[in-house]
Amino acid sequence: MKKILFASSECVPFIKTGGLADVVGALPKYLDRKEFDVRVIMPYYTCIPAKYRDNFKYVSHFYMDYGKRIVGTHVGIMEYEYEGVKFYFVDNEYYFKCNTPYSSDLKWDIERFTFFCKAVLAIMPVVGFCPDIIHCHDWQASLIPVFLKSTFASHPFYNNTKSIMTIHNLRFQGVWNIDTFKYNTNLPDYMFTPDKLEYKKDANMLKGGLVYADYITTVSETYAQEIKYPFYGEGLDGLLRARTMNLRGIVNGIDYNIFNPETDDHLYYKYSAKNVKKGKAVNKAELQKQLGLPQDPNKYMIAIISRLTDQKGLDLVQYTIERIVDENTQLVVIGTGESRYENLFKHYAWKYPNRVSANILYSDDLAHKLYAAADAMMVPSLFEPCGLTQLMSLRYGTVPIVRETGGLKDTVEPYNQYEGKGTGFSFANYNAEEMLNVINYSKSVFFDSKSEWEKMIKRGMAKDFSWNSSAKQYEGIYNWMCSWN
Repeated sequence: MKKILFASSECVPFIKTGGLADVVGALPKYLDRKEFDVRVIMPYYTCIPAKYRDNFKYVSHFYMDYGKRIVGTHVGIMEYEYEGVKFYFVDNEYYFKCNTPYSSDLKWDIERFTFFCKAVLAIMPVVGFCPDIIHCHDWQASLIPVFLKSTFASHPFYNNTKSIMTIHNLRFQGVWNIDTFKYNTNLPDYMFTPDKLEYKKDANMLKGGLVYADYITTVSETYAQEIKYPFYGEGLDGLLRARTMNLRGIVNGIDYNIFNPETDDHLYYKYSAKNVKKGKAVNKAELQKQLGLPQDPNKYMIAIISRLTDQKGLDLVQYTIERIVDENTQLVVIGTGESRYENLFKHYAWKYPNRVSANILYSDDLAHKLYAAADAMMVPSLFEPCGLTQLMSLRYGTVPIVRETGGLKDTVEPYNQYEGKGTGFSFANYNAEEMLNVINYSKSVFFDSKSEWEKMIKRGMAKDFSWNSSAKQYEGIYNWMCSWN
């Protein structure tokens, strides 16, 4: 039995701010239980819902050297089993008493997650779980490979432990000045050099993880190629080119039990590929009613479910929105983010109340209803490591309109009217007019070639983006790494 430990700052169902939590929550469930003993470790935030927290079991506690502090730092261990997976929680109220998992103070977050990384390695001998592989997710867990090869290198418990670093979004790296890192890590000076943790005269947590991890994965094949170039590489493209033999992209999956139009209790009407036409029509009419939009089956309903930030291509939407929301189109937005985009959609909802519905919030219930009701889903991202929105859309028979980048390029096949292929629409350049042309093309297919549109929906629903295939690929990596001497 191979032992795998996932280390992450968030995980469904305990804490979620983005796709990272979905991955860490779903992947362990899909790995072969006969072959892998997979456990997850994350911080014991006070903002984890009480229905879970109240059932956590206390395991032990101890005091750990943390950086150059004179006094030992408290490390508590809590434990909980959820859907057959064992979870450990690192307890320290000073660091993890919070209303949200991340604060607005990066320096404080770096201190908290540096503590988390070291505590993970200090906890495993106490609970007696000796991982063959520690699978570290994003910058918050990225000092684990660094500590494994330095502070804990001579610890007999970790003689054969390997590490994998998974990049979910390269933009976030955990960068601060070197003196702060030396104080928090107590690592020797020689580790703060340009070939290790140093980054533009500062220190960079994620860079450390990418230098010291035995293997690197990211969340789609195209993104794994893109990040080797300056535009997408966020200053680390040179390092990623150097590690190209140890870098691989595996597209994320979605949990097909949660995202299933046949069993989804959020929907007004459940449906499958067999009765998708009726199912979507009922859901559309009911959602139009709920949102106060005209109940008209012939309106082309475009959805945006997204963080409202530059990364998501919303400047392209801003430039073309007057031309997108014509009298035959309804635009429904769900999300929160930068105030200029929140205000943009509020303004257009005020200007065109019959065409635009701006829901500046995040509601899981409303999102599921919109996946089922919308005709098309827009994801015009500047960059998109994987993207889950388009996968959920395909599952619900909603046609994605995406930019060809990262996971969007890997998962949406562009419509080809001559060959009768494709599951959505895509455009290559980050250009508002090009995006608008593709949206208009999608409208022409929707209004003028209904049978082609329906075939495209069926092709999309037939695709399998569950975790099954991704989990098999991860199993292959784990087995291969465990065979190293």
